[in-house]
Amino acid sequence: MPARTRNLFFFIGVTAIVVMLCTFDMSWADILRHVRRAGIVLPAVILLWLPIYVMNACSWRAILNDGKTAGVGFLRILKYTISGYALNYVTPVGLLGGEPYRIMELTPYVGKAKAASSVILYAMMHIFSHFCFWLFSLGVFFVRYGCTLSGPLGLLLAAITAFCLLGVYFFLEGYRNGLAMRVLHFFSRWPFLGRRVRAFATSHAEGIRKVDAQIAELHARRRSTFHLSLSLEFLARLVGCFELQLILFVFTRDISYWDCLLMQAFMSLFANLLFFIPMQMGTREGGLAIVTGGLHMSGAYGVLTGLITRLRELFWIAVGLLLIRVGNAGPSAPSRE
Repeated sequence: MPARTRNLFFFIGVTAIVVMLCTFDMSWADILRHVRRAGIVLPAVILLWLPIYVMNACSWRAILNDGKTAGVGFLRILKYTISGYALNYVTPVGLLGGEPYRIMELTPYVGKAKAASSVILYAMMHIFSHFCFWLFSLGVFFVRYGCTLSGPLGLLLAAITAFCLLGVYFFLEGYRNGLAMRVLHFFSRWPFLGRRVRAFATSHAEGIRKVDAQIAELHARRRSTFHLSLSLEFLARLVGCFELQLILFVFTRDISYWDCLLMQAFMSLFANLLFFIPMQMGTREGGLAIVTGGLHMSGAYGVLTGLITRLRELFWIAVGLLLIRVGNAGPSAPSRE
């Protein structure tokens, strides 16, 4: 990747950190007081995300290292994973930041087509695991609380179930038949945007067909890789639920892992429905307010949870931005594919 482009990504991330620090809706004295109350929970939550990122990197590496091209080292994949997620946190519409960065960084190692297809496949797997996680959480809810469903809540859960099943169907179809050209065809119908999308699809038709062929190949011929990648992403979501439990242990030990899983699923769904907001500003806090209110918890639970989560994000965003600046020696023989 050109140094100028890498510096641009770095500048965007630093600017976003400054914005996040300036938009905390509490004083620095209050932040310090809550951090002291959290004690060892804050470093524990930060460290919890290291194995999560490792699982994410393993999931992506399983897709990328298909035996047809030279393998990319795990530490480099981990570096691009953390940096990519840091950029996703700070850019609107999420994937508009981290995925182009990953493609540009990988291209000298595996070629443009392979870099693009692996990044798209991993992004699909990451989003697909969201829908699997939400469906699993709905099953947990029905097992634990199904007999107490009221009319409005039952209708809401039915709507969420239909939405998740539709998402699973959409992604399975994308894996079977390719997704890149379908997505471009969808956006080509949009006003103002359509003409540019059609021009891009026409000029890059061959490359897009290669990407779609590699997407379809993962599901059709590399089933074990598909299931391994999806399992790692799903496991990462299950491990991530311990974050809420660790934070809520500051207040009470009378909360189970399964309750935290349900809370995490609702907050995740709420935040992803508002995916276009950079840094999910306000979306997580809104989801926390709804969840804690619905479970008749004190508002302090939501305040501390939101704060610790924001501080954890800031830490890993900073780590990701630093990783953008280090370890950038390219391969000795860049691929021209």
